[in-house]
Amino acid sequence: MKTVMNNHQKITCPICGKQNTWRPENQFKPFCSDRCKLIDLGEWASETRTIPGNPLDPDLNIAVHHKEDE
Repeated sequence: MKTVMNNHQKITCPICGKQNTWRPENQFKPFCSDRCKLIDLGEWASETRTIPGNPLDPDLNIAVHHKEDE
């Protein structure tokens, strides 16, 4: 009889805190579900979730190059 080792990493959902297993077939990773994934997306969209850092200079203008403008 062959023993299969379970080397899947245990993770915690960053939204609800539920324990989960990091599996390739989990399409929502690092979240436990589509619901938690959408909650996270909503927090980024509403700017309640941000990455800490210095604010950008509002006078800074960055030119965007589009391939179709060529």
